[in-house]
Amino acid sequence: MSDWMVTQSSSAGRRPRALSPLREHLRDTFWFAPTAAMAIVCVVWIGAEALDTAIVDALQREKDYETLDELLRFAEDAKAVVSAVGSAMMTFIGVVFSISLVAVQMASGQFTPRVVRLFVRSRITKATFAVFLATFVLTLLVLTSFDTVDDPRAVTTVPLVQSVLTLCMVGLSLLLFVLYVNATLRLMRISHVIARIASESFRVPASMPVPVGGQAAPAHGTETAWVPHDGRAGVLRDVHIARLVRVARKHGVVLRLIPRIGDFVVPGMPVLAVYGGPVPPRRALRYAISVGVERTYHQDLGFGLRQLSDIALRALSPAINDPTTAVQALDRVVQFLAALSGRPLDAVLHRDRAGAVRLVQPVPDWTELVDLGFTEIRGCAVGSPQISRRMLAGLDDLLLLAPPERREPLLRHRELLRQAVGLAAQTASDRDFALRPDRQGIG
Repeated sequence: MSDWMVTQSSSAGRRPRALSPLREHLRDTFWFAPTAAMAIVCVVWIGAEALDTAIVDALQREKDYETLDELLRFAEDAKAVVSAVGSAMMTFIGVVFSISLVAVQMASGQFTPRVVRLFVRSRITKATFAVFLATFVLTLLVLTSFDTVDDPRAVTTVPLVQSVLTLCMVGLSLLLFVLYVNATLRLMRISHVIARIASESFRVPASMPVPVGGQAAPAHGTETAWVPHDGRAGVLRDVHIARLVRVARKHGVVLRLIPRIGDFVVPGMPVLAVYGGPVPPRRALRYAISVGVERTYHQDLGFGLRQLSDIALRALSPAINDPTTAVQALDRVVQFLAALSGRPLDAVLHRDRAGAVRLVQPVPDWTELVDLGFTEIRGCAVGSPQISRRMLAGLDDLLLLAPPERREPLLRHRELLRQAVGLAAQTASDRDFALRPDRQGIG
């Protein structure tokens, strides 16, 4: 049993937290972190400027003009440094942007276009852009604080604290630049890309509530109404679970999400079925359904398997012919299915504080997940012993982990693979070699 399943079993008695999709939406955007950083640095600059003014006022009250004269000479040197930093930061920002574009283009062409989301969600990339832009904005603000008066008795401010703050931001920018280059190089390596996809995929089942003791979904009665989609057409990205549970509890009904996360919905299409009462007011359900142009990891149980399958298919294409990459993708497919082998699927039940089911969210069942993970790769496994051997080993491992009622799709894929390899093999020895289970493909 995997560590993830052990963790889930130990926490089965606790009510899982229904996460809002807002945090995930912000992670999928690139503007929020740089904008927030520039706003924060403006606030910090105001505080630093006030502190510099207070220092100058204190020295003037004490008539310590000698110290003020030294600070003015320091300000002249600091102004040159700050001006140089401001010019260099724009060059740094251009370099980082160029590296990002090249990395995204190479990764999308070599792996799958959907891995671009990993670059967009990369924290180090956002932090690098945010700090670089904040440093540039800070240098502009600090330059406006330099006083043109040379007389210590008449000077109003000397940007001492501001200059030190600028130098600290420059040091942080250099550190982040090194970390950014390292992280970008890692994301251009297929093993790290596959590991990131698997890591993001495991967040989905970890955030879903698990029925205590394997409880089945209770009967909800007769469907009384349904709620149509009145927004734009697109992919159902996620739903605001906490809001839907609150609305259902307030109106004494049970809501069932009709399309699955990742389905394409159009205006007028039913998205919510209502049980036990009338349809809640439309304003109560506003912003509860999120539709976008592409699928996301958040709440989408099959999206990770879709990406792993795409990477394996591209690696097995005649243009690339990289079965080792496909084996790495198969490793993660087996890992993901092994973690779900004993978990209740088909529907996720979200309860209110009293323990009553208020929202039923459909998810792919075990057979659909197995088919998603193996069907297309199995079609390309013929002629590649490395893939057929790894797939057979993975299916055998899953047969040991899966309960008896879930073994049928695994046995079906194993038999179909054996039949396809048997028909394609030219000799009996080739067939036996290709059908020998091996966790490394050809170890």
